[in-house]
Amino acid sequence: MAMFPWLSSIRYPADLKKVREDSIAKGEEKPLAMKDHTIHFDLPEDQGRMVDQTFYIVNEDEAASVLAKKLARAEALAYVRTHMSGIMAGKTLYVGFYSRGPVGAQAAVPGIMISSSSYVLHSACILYRNVLEGFDAEAARAGTFFTNVHAQGPNRSEDIPKARIFMDRSWFTTFSMFCTYAGNTLMLKKGNHRFAVDLCTYYRRERELSEHMFITGMTGPGGRKTFFAGAAPSGCGKTTTAMVGSDYIGDDLAQVWIAADGTLRAVNPECGIFGIVEDLNREGDPFLYRCLREPGVEVIWSNVLVDERNVPHWTGSGEPAPAKGRNFQGEWWQGKTDAKGKPVPVSNPNARITLTNRAIANYNPALGEDPAGVPVKVITYSGRDSDTMPPVWVAKNPDQGVVIGASILSAATATEVGATGVSRQPWANSPFIPCPLGDYMEAQFVFYNSKKFSEAGRPVIAGLNYFLTHGARGGEGKRLLGEKRDVKVWLSWLERFAHGDVAGLDTPIGFVPRYADLAALFRDLIGKDYPRGLYDRQFSFYVDNILARIALQEEAYRKEKKVPARIFEVYGEQRRGLEELKRRFGPVVLPAQLEQP
Repeated sequence: MAMFPWLSSIRYPADLKKVREDSIAKGEEKPLAMKDHTIHFDLPEDQGRMVDQTFYIVNEDEAASVLAKKLARAEALAYVRTHMSGIMAGKTLYVGFYSRGPVGAQAAVPGIMISSSSYVLHSACILYRNVLEGFDAEAARAGTFFTNVHAQGPNRSEDIPKARIFMDRSWFTTFSMFCTYAGNTLMLKKGNHRFAVDLCTYYRRERELSEHMFITGMTGPGGRKTFFAGAAPSGCGKTTTAMVGSDYIGDDLAQVWIAADGTLRAVNPECGIFGIVEDLNREGDPFLYRCLREPGVEVIWSNVLVDERNVPHWTGSGEPAPAKGRNFQGEWWQGKTDAKGKPVPVSNPNARITLTNRAIANYNPALGEDPAGVPVKVITYSGRDSDTMPPVWVAKNPDQGVVIGASILSAATATEVGATGVSRQPWANSPFIPCPLGDYMEAQFVFYNSKKFSEAGRPVIAGLNYFLTHGARGGEGKRLLGEKRDVKVWLSWLERFAHGDVAGLDTPIGFVPRYADLAALFRDLIGKDYPRGLYDRQFSFYVDNILARIALQEEAYRKEKKVPARIFEVYGEQRRGLEELKRRFGPVVLPAQLEQP
């Protein structure tokens, strides 16, 4: 390295310290009042994933997801040569060698991160396991590796229109330019996740899946440990759900495979959190809140408010906001409005925190770093659904489970710049599926129906929905029917269902909980009364809403190529069952009516 003083290769804890110091010296981060806390501000136009400026580089006639933007190879590479040539002149080039997963795990893949941004490399050093010395061996074991190149350029608002994020599926290489938000630049994360999806869909079919899922363990009766992996779009409670577990493993991504013993195993490709901070508070998220407000944890904050005492503040913290400070739009004061007269919030809705998993009290480091992974017994899928699905339901078979994942809907969130309205979010993974959805869906059907599963190893697959409103269930307004602490009950019921401790009511869409089982869990686990009237509102079937949801999904999937016929068969089975319920009981079916023969 002495021959190249401009090249800094990230190897050891000393390098982590150095890249952090560089980031502060260059102004990419600034120190905060709490020791080892720093603040990073992205440009106002660069505080979420740039969905309209993100492209797959494709070859002639190469099929890609209809939900993704693509650019022909020649045009994309011409853009890279034009705009990235010389972009790092006068800057230090940082190179990091990482593993996306515990070193040696079956589904782990190593990756290289090259960037002129010390902030990006500082984030990578917190979020990924360093594997410089063992990189060649890991690449040989995995049979591949990922390469990522990023340059922020002058970091000016006027350059944002030139920003591009390119992902080359043929060479497992990403290019990112003229931006700093980690979702657009730290391509080890969602960029390489996309490549991992391709690997599993085409080259590791029936062996592995790469999912946008949390991993967490629940402690059940007698100290029993049951592990969950769950998908939810950003802003739909994924981190909150992960933190409910007694044995937290990860909050965002999961690499899963069928082990030799027939169990489903999973590892977190990351070893830290790059999480949304909005609405994170002491009551709902005690483990994370403690990391943010007590000393001893290294934290990178982004796009929150910093007050005159150099203390960060964020929307939904449960704390009083300061009178003034500096936030993601510059100087801020109580009552400030933007150019359209809209109040400027304390923090950006997509403001983030970056910290190591090891700082979180319920993290299980022995299991989280075990290359054997954790045995996953329950798979969940959830979105942001105000008026249709119940809080929890369980698929009757693997095919119905795949269809739950394929049918997620969500409101667009601040995570995606340029996205609006309610969107379909298949498997909560659709923004990160490079291939046609039909290919990905077929891989899901094959995987969950695999004969490699043992009888006890095949997972329970369920749907979750935290966002039902009073207005959609006979009341008024958009206030939610539930609250954050209810999540522990829904997961605990699934934990018991997976082990046969409780049974559910048989419905056309799957099994739903019985009132007595939930009432006992609410009382025993969170000390909360659960009235029968609330249960009825949450678990009544508004049949026309569900039928409309099925019709929406069928219409969308019939426009896709090569979609497996099985999904339409499952939708048809559910429709016929729902229509029969409506014929017998009317458009709104109470849980008690589901018990009638």
